[in-house]
Amino acid sequence: MGRFARIAVGVVVIAMLCAWWTTAPVTIAPQELPEHEPDAVAGEHIFWAGGCASCHASPVNGKRAKGEDKLHLGGGLELETPFGVFPVPNISPHEGDGIGRWSVIEFVNAMQRGVSPDGRHYYPAFPYTSYAKMRIEDVVDLKAYLDTLPAIEGRIPGPELEFPWSVRRGIGAWKRRYLDLEAVIGIDAADELVERGRELVEGAGHCGECHTPRDRFGGLDLDRWLAGAPDPEGRGKVPDLTPRGKTVSDWSASDIAFYLESGFTPDFDTVGGSMVAVQENMAKLPAADRAAIAAYLKALPMPAASPTTQ
Repeated sequence: MGRFARIAVGVVVIAMLCAWWTTAPVTIAPQELPEHEPDAVAGEHIFWAGGCASCHASPVNGKRAKGEDKLHLGGGLELETPFGVFPVPNISPHEGDGIGRWSVIEFVNAMQRGVSPDGRHYYPAFPYTSYAKMRIEDVVDLKAYLDTLPAIEGRIPGPELEFPWSVRRGIGAWKRRYLDLEAVIGIDAADELVERGRELVEGAGHCGECHTPRDRFGGLDLDRWLAGAPDPEGRGKVPDLTPRGKTVSDWSASDIAFYLESGFTPDFDTVGGSMVAVQENMAKLPAADRAAIAAYLKALPMPAASPTTQ
């Protein structure tokens, strides 16, 4: 092998090693967990704020679960995306088919780093880029609550995707661009209520996953945070929640909080579409949390970027 060929091979090997390192899963170490006694009662609030049942509850007769069936988290719902179909997994405490054998640190890494217990990247159909902004204590409490729910049999198959989306390792590069632990929006003179609202909207509630447009790689376009986006269920457009949108600009904070509690708008229209399930979940939160969400939305600055035209 000639000198230039050896150099070329060396460059290729170095490039491959760099790519392997760049796309490696990054996790939280067990010693990084804060001292915290798991609280299942607090975890139930996070469960409803996060809308876990909306995706993970097993469908009943082909329809989304209602009532007590929402606590049967056997999965099975199929999420259709431009990149493929993602069957929602079983997250019940079943030891074989669900997450019953997961440790706390394994659950935290799944929720906040998108990494499975066996060290694989999760696809971002699971909104861990939002959950990464949660307090770790809230994630620990959520695990404590999930452990109290019924264990449901049935292992859900993983997604079947075409190349290049089938190369799971490549998600590591995607995470380097989109997995950010910092707050999305800077708010001047944000008080305690607004900061609690930020935790719920940007983190557990993952509101941006539907209300923020995405770029060509499926990541949220944070320059247009909460500025409205195509409905993921294909039924029009999810509303703009910035001060430029009619909902926040025309409604008071108490209007927003009442809507999340009752499903009624200030002009006595009712919640519809995919927001029905979200509102039903939000109605189970303490009133103070609904007030915090409203305070955060009313405190958002006017966005600099133009609204989506999609």
